[in-house]
Amino acid sequence: MRTVLHSQMILGEEDIARIKLDPKSRDDIPQLLAGLQYIYTTPEVRQAVFTILEEVVPQRVSPGKAGLASTDKGRPGMEQWRILVLGTLRLALNADYDRIHELANQHRTIRQMLGHGFVDDDKQYQIQTLKDNLRLFTPEILDRINQEVVRAGHRLLKKNSVDLSGRCDSFVVKTDVHFPTDISLLFDAIRKTIQECARLCQEQNLIGWRQSNHNIKTFKKQYRTIQGLKRSTTQDEVKRQARDEVIKKAHQYYLEQAEAFLVRARATRLLLSTLPRLVPLFLGDLDGYIAHAIRQIDQIRRRVIQGVAIPHGEKVFSIFQPHTEWISKGKAGVPVELGLRVCVLEDRDRFILHHRVMAKETDDQVAVAMIKAAKERFPRLSLCSFDKGFHTPGNQQALKAELSTVVLPKKGRLSVADRERETASKFVAARQQHSSVESAINALGVHGLDLCRDHGLDGFNRYVALAVVARNIQRLGAVVKNIAASRRGPYKKRSPEQLAA
Repeated sequence: MRTVLHSQMILGEEDIARIKLDPKSRDDIPQLLAGLQYIYTTPEVRQAVFTILEEVVPQRVSPGKAGLASTDKGRPGMEQWRILVLGTLRLALNADYDRIHELANQHRTIRQMLGHGFVDDDKQYQIQTLKDNLRLFTPEILDRINQEVVRAGHRLLKKNSVDLSGRCDSFVVKTDVHFPTDISLLFDAIRKTIQECARLCQEQNLIGWRQSNHNIKTFKKQYRTIQGLKRSTTQDEVKRQARDEVIKKAHQYYLEQAEAFLVRARATRLLLSTLPRLVPLFLGDLDGYIAHAIRQIDQIRRRVIQGVAIPHGEKVFSIFQPHTEWISKGKAGVPVELGLRVCVLEDRDRFILHHRVMAKETDDQVAVAMIKAAKERFPRLSLCSFDKGFHTPGNQQALKAELSTVVLPKKGRLSVADRERETASKFVAARQQHSSVESAINALGVHGLDLCRDHGLDGFNRYVALAVVARNIQRLGAVVKNIAASRRGPYKKRSPEQLAA
């Protein structure tokens, strides 16, 4: 049983519309709460957002009428409004679940925004409850909420009848992985294979992996040995050849150990699959770790023993986050980044209109798709600026059909027509303002998108979408505060007589 927010206030509960926020505070929390308060107190925005939030229910909820999830049965679940508040708070503060757990239980203003009063002051959230509920969002639901937040900001700024101008760029959101080497990835795969076999055998009262911890330590010892051999930097040719031979032998022994553990793991896997009481789905993780180990053994043998270069497309950079990509954008001091590219389109009022997670995509491949998707959401978009990485001749033509003004500089030497186009006053003015998109990228990085803390590609997409929503709500709160400050007028210093009175 779930409701977006209980309609009847309880004794001691503070009306969200009456919550007082410090207008002079420069912290992130009051800004975000101001944006949430505006959403709650503006009827048309509240109705639109609450209608979308009604769809945030667990997949295991039994279906009701018309096959839709039933929200009026079962135990009371966490209200969707509270999920939105805590979810955006997590990303806006770039916080982990432990900090959100503390704030939800101890921060007075946040608890008022959640709908708690002094009567239920002892109401405490469990950290697992927060984890389970904040994962109920989907990127599609968050995208629809984001559209409503942006429209609310445009109405507040009285920009509903004005053509929108945007600027588009991409950046890398890192995944939570260690630096990958082929031997470290093989160690991860064998370690998890051993642990998974030991866990399943213990649950099914089978023997064979009682020394799993010792096995991992033995395998890790050989892994550390290879790491130490690689640190040698001798320049003597004879010594280098001898070192290379020692390294090959160490790798060969490392692979033999890994293959021995895989033989045992396959035998355990076969035995487990014959048990009638074991659900086949439980073996999926073990199968995945075995597959990762087989791939890494093959690549190490080809690279080290046979001297064959491994094609980039065959490499995996994390067995826990297999969607991770090796990205080198040529930035000074940043030779490589491990994560995924994210493309964002921001308007001149600093609201993010649309974003796209670029899995195995480059800038020039998403330029047209970004504009088409943004135009579907905000038809008034008429101008957008890009950098040279988005340029192709095909993109120039396709974007002209979507926008009245395309600010896409060409790579290489310019023809007479290209030079005339890129020296036009409107093109130059948009190019001069394009660098402001770096401010939006930096703000997203500070407020959650420096490192994705969620796992899996679905978790990555949800994390990025929630960060965009949180950033736009915080921007909405900043607009609300600026309008309120302008209505109060400039601050005037009081005279000694006024202070004495």
